Amino acid sequence: MTLLGWTAIGLVLAAIVAAAVPLGGFIARLAAGQRTLLHPVLGPVERGLYALGGINPSQGQGWRGYALAMLAFNAAGFALLYAILRCQDLLPLNPQGFAGMSPYLAFNTAISFVTNTNWQAYSGEAAASYLSQMAGLTVQNFVSAATGMAMALAVTRAFLAGGLHSLGNFWADLVRMTLYVLLPLAVVLGLVFVALGVPQTLGEYITATTLEGAAQTIPLGPAAFQVAIKHLGTNGGGFFGVNSLHPFEGPSALATALQIWAQNVIPFALCLTFGVMVGNRRQGWVLLGVMLGFVLAGTWAVYAAETAGNPLHLAMGVDAAQGNMEGKDLRFGQALVALFTATTTGASCGAVNAMFDSFTPLGGLVPLFLIQLGEVLPGGVGSGLYGMLVFALLAVFVAGLMVGRTPEFLGKKVQAREVKLAMLAVLVLPAVILGFTAVSMVLERAVSSLANAGPHGLSEMLYAFSSAAGNNGSAFGGLTADTPWFNTTLGIAMLLGRFAYVVPVLAIAGSLGAKPKVPASAGTFPTDTLLFAGLLAGVILILGGLQFLPALALGPLAEHFSLLAGKTF
Repeated sequence: MTLLGWTAIGLVLAAIVAAAVPLGGFIARLAAGQRTLLHPVLGPVERGLYALGGINPSQGQGWRGYALAMLAFNAAGFALLYAILRCQDLLPLNPQGFAGMSPYLAFNTAISFVTNTNWQAYSGEAAASYLSQMAGLTVQNFVSAATGMAMALAVTRAFLAGGLHSLGNFWADLVRMTLYVLLPLAVVLGLVFVALGVPQTLGEYITATTLEGAAQTIPLGPAAFQVAIKHLGTNGGGFFGVNSLHPFEGPSALATALQIWAQNVIPFALCLTFGVMVGNRRQGWVLLGVMLGFVLAGTWAVYAAETAGNPLHLAMGVDAAQGNMEGKDLRFGQALVALFTATTTGASCGAVNAMFDSFTPLGGLVPLFLIQLGEVLPGGVGSGLYGMLVFALLAVFVAGLMVGRTPEFLGKKVQAREVKLAMLAVLVLPAVILGFTAVSMVLERAVSSLANAGPHGLSEMLYAFSSAAGNNGSAFGGLTADTPWFNTTLGIAMLLGRFAYVVPVLAIAGSLGAKPKVPASAGTFPTDTLLFAGLLAGVILILGGLQFLPALALGPLAEHFSLLAGKTF
């Protein structure tokens, strides 16, 4: 690790926080239906969309109505995307003549992009037509991200006052987040990526002759704007198979730094939106501080592990100056790889600029564990905030147990119903991840897809289901996932990880919103202090450790000690 590397990390994180402050306030004004600088241009478009859909944006919805609208919208999106992927060979803008995806792969991919996971059991440049990429995948990149943001706003409104029976209007939140936040940012960032060398063309692939005289096909396509929204929406699905490690998706260190900025700015901003909306900005800064602390810790852990190098290589006398560079690009260096890895897996993004399968065992443990902690550090757009609020409710419950007092959060009593629903949501991830991993490790059809045996093979399997259930979408590598078993089970894991989590969270919001708001008293535990930030971080770590440490001990930790002993599998 070097001072220059940490300086680069610090500058990127500072740029994220600096942009998150005004963006958080902007989103809060949108959530309240207030006018912004963009309304003179985009206001007529917004009103036209409401008229076209027969929507009254001022008509509130209870948590059930909000949830049903969200589920119906996503079901329609799944059906449309599945049809596009299955029939892409019959549709235009397919200059490579790609065939339609198989039913299993189309099911997995459609579920993946609708749930904001963007897991890809295929290489985009070898399987998806331009129309599928633009009208199918990119559209879902926008609306799945906007769905998450809408859920976060709905949960936030539960703390605004007492006796609330409305969490807002899903359709209005969806339109506003897409039209005023995601679309303008994606247009600007997409143009920047074009200037930095990311292609944006409908032209056919190019065949070039190498210096050795061999023919090489160079894939192109409308990549720049999909790259922009894949990061801004914490989607992560790559236009090309190796994602941001591809020279057309990550053409330079500057482009990589911008991608790190993009995949974190909205999750951080939504914390500050929460503080503005509830009338206590310190609450937002506490949540942001916990997220930023975990990002720094994860970055340090990856940076330290990868710069230390592979013990087997060091024993053979390999120069340790560069550390473990397998699966990485010299253009980015260890610092930006470490920051990208920690933020993309902590942010539920799934984009990668290095191959995790080639990391050292401890380096590979970090992104795996960050996903398993619940994708709240900082989490996906929207999902990070409402996931963090679930942990905040559990933290005040723990505090209440310690002092023998009914816990409160922002003036709302947290009682048995809310705690039960919170635990129901939290237990979705371990049940899906560990359950599917356990079954897959004893099935020959699943184990045969692994590239490695022993602890590393377990890590590959565990990571796949962690990434799917956590709606992250990044791949550890070494797993042949385009099989009926994995396309089906990973698709189910993505579905449960998104909707079996968020529906109980909306139920919590409905319950809390209906409760009266009680004033703070001398016995109220303050939730805008460093003490609460420490308690919140502890609850997240303890829950993650209790649920996943045994599995991690059999995977990356066992592999680490094996390498130290000079053993491989």
